[in-house]
Amino acid sequence: MAGVQGHALAVAVSEAGGLGSLPCAKLGLDVLRRELAALRAGTTRPCNVNFFCHPPPEPSPAREAAWRAALAPYFAEYGLAPDAVPVGPGRIPFDREAADMLAEFAPAVVSFHFGLPSEDLLARVRGWGAKILSSATTVDEARWLEARGVDAVIAQGWEAGGHRGHFLSDDLDAQPGTLALVPQIVRAVRVPVVAAGGIADAQGVAAVLALGAAGVQVGTAYLLCHEATTSAVHRAALQSEAARATAITNLFTGWPARGIVNRLMRELGPMNAAAPAFPLAAAAVAPLCAGAEKRGLGDFSPLWAGQNTTGCKAVSAAALTRELMGGVAGSC
Repeated sequence: MAGVQGHALAVAVSEAGGLGSLPCAKLGLDVLRRELAALRAGTTRPCNVNFFCHPPPEPSPAREAAWRAALAPYFAEYGLAPDAVPVGPGRIPFDREAADMLAEFAPAVVSFHFGLPSEDLLARVRGWGAKILSSATTVDEARWLEARGVDAVIAQGWEAGGHRGHFLSDDLDAQPGTLALVPQIVRAVRVPVVAAGGIADAQGVAAVLALGAAGVQVGTAYLLCHEATTSAVHRAALQSEAARATAITNLFTGWPARGIVNRLMRELGPMNAAAPAFPLAAAAVAPLCAGAEKRGLGDFSPLWAGQNTTGCKAVSAAALTRELMGGVAGSC
């Protein structure tokens, strides 16, 4: 949900009885502090803050040149130079500065994507009593996370929108769908398992709970909510026939992520070896994204979405949360 929500959606979900989450991977320290303060002011209920923990990439001039060459026809079409539009913050891995700031706010839950940060950073998070979660796309990753003391494992199925959370292997074919992954991880670990991917309604919630999940993580269904900051072109795509076709792509950031198929994905192929390592690919695409969106087009935008967009509704996040909770016996 990085880039499509801030504290308002997280507060609404927590106030409605869920565990609201604040995506922090694209937030600089100043913005992060403001969002954490707003989160604390908005609710006294538990909230989750989510960080990426990817290793810093090693730049490759040759690969960067190949990437810019692949995008050159589009820059020419739009009359843009690569630096024509300011680039926002990149995806920032969890570091000591972020941990220092979090310690001031002591969020109840801290979750990670792409494995876990270093042991010393994890010790800082545990120091204020936070629960630690992280995503697994395979049984091996779930076992790895449990061995390092996570309090719960997020089983990210193949259907999930946005970035894949894999970290032990880049083999995408080894990553099962949600209904296959959840029961396997439930049997493999002793910590609670949170199901993610393709869950869009109360029936989906009930289904994964029946498979042994202790909870669910829902992202795509919230993209049209009033509190979401989803762009106009992204909202339009989610409500169109285009949302029926999603694919895993590395074009927008350099890391495999699921989004609605658009022009760039069709013409360069969703997975392209020229794309620089994560998150370096994003810089060259950003001017094209901004230029196209000014024309009302999502041709170069990362239209992140899971395979099931049927739960997307232009309602309040609180209303959607309560609707999803209909799949939980005894929920209120």
